[in-house]
Amino acid sequence: MQPEPVADYACQTGESPTWHPLEKRLYWCDIPRGRLFCYDPAAGRHEMCLETEPIGALCVQADGALLLLMADGAVRAWRDGRLETLIDRVHEIVGNRYNDGIADPRGRVFCGVLSTPERTGRLYRLDTDGKLTLVEEGLGTSNGMGFTPDRRQLYHSDSNDRFRRIRLFDYDEANGSLANPRLFLAAAPGDGKPDGLTVDAEGFIWSARWNGGLLIRYAPDGTEDRRITFPVAKVSSVTFGGEDYTDLFVTTAGGNDRDHEGPLAGALFHLNLGIRGVPEFFSRIGLDR
Repeated sequence: MQPEPVADYACQTGESPTWHPLEKRLYWCDIPRGRLFCYDPAAGRHEMCLETEPIGALCVQADGALLLLMADGAVRAWRDGRLETLIDRVHEIVGNRYNDGIADPRGRVFCGVLSTPERTGRLYRLDTDGKLTLVEEGLGTSNGMGFTPDRRQLYHSDSNDRFRRIRLFDYDEANGSLANPRLFLAAAPGDGKPDGLTVDAEGFIWSARWNGGLLIRYAPDGTEDRRITFPVAKVSSVTFGGEDYTDLFVTTAGGNDRDHEGPLAGALFHLNLGIRGVPEFFSRIGLDR
C-alpha cells in the first residue's frame, strides 16, 4: 500500500503527529514556523489553527487541551484558539527548544532538548506539578520515544549523525525514573536517521527515517519486519489514530526546499495496513496542583 498525502502545507519540519481521542482529530506542527494543524478524517477537512513561536512537540492533556512544548523551555496549553502559559521559560533551555516528547502513564512528560555548540542534547522529565528533572545527557539529537506494552521500558531515538540509534531504557512508572540505557538498534547505512517513533499493539516499533525516505517496523527483538518507502526523503514522525487505531499518520519535512526534497515534501501522509496501534497517554501538566 502506498502512502497517501492527505494534507499538504509544505512544512519545513512537519512533526509530532498526535491523535486527539476526545475530538477524533489529528494534530501536528511545523516546528520552526510555529504552525499547528488539525485534520478531521471523518469530514475530510484540515486547517492551520495556530501560528506562534517554534513548537517542538505536542501532547493531549487529560482535560482535552493540547500541551505545546516550545522554545526557551516554554510550556503552554492551547484550547479553543487560546494559549495558557504553564512555564514561561527555563534558564538552561533559553536560546534552545524542546524536540519531541511523550506523556507517561501518570501524566508526566519526557521531553528532549536539542544539542548546541555549548552543550550536548538532553532528556528531561516534566512532572505534573511543573518540576523539570534532567534524566539523561550527552545526547546528540533527542528524538522519538515510545513505551513497551508492559510499561516497563522506553524506546528513545537519537537522530544525530554521530549516533543514529534507538536505545531502550528501563522505566519505573511509580517514580518516573529511567535506568540501564542500552542499544536497541543502530540505523543501517543508507536507511537515514531514526526520527519519530511509535509502538503498536503487538509491541513492534515503527521508526520514521530522516533522509532515508522510509518508515520501518521492527519486532521487539530488533529484527526488521517491513519497510515502507515515501516519495520524500525526510520522514519525520508517525502515530496511530482513527476510530480503531489502525490509521497510520506520518509527517514529513523539507517543504521549504521542494526543488531538492520533492514535490510532496512537508506533507502529511496516511496509511492503513490493518495493524492496530494503542492510544497514547494523556499528559497532566498543571492539572494536579
